[in-house]
Amino acid sequence: EPGDKTMVDAWTPAAEAASQAAADGSPDALTVLVAAAEAAEAGAVATDPLVARKGRASYLGERSAGHRDPGAASSALILRAAVKAAA
Repeated sequence: EPGDKTMVDAWTPAAEAASQAAADGSPDALTVLVAAAEAAEAGAVATDPLVARKGRASYLGERSAGHRDPGAASSALILRAAVKAAA
């Protein structure tokens, strides 16, 4: 679930942004992909203050706060790479 400090925190806003961009009539797939990548990056950054509740990072408890979730960060990188490849 969003807020658990996982890759879901990047993929959920990415999917929502892509859906919204498509619904708004974005002119091409690249524009939709850019919107998804930007939202994923913002979602990954938003994991910094969270305390991990799932996955291996959850073993750190409060010590996980202040660090970006690696799954969210890598998901954002994948989408940014997709943008570069599509461009």
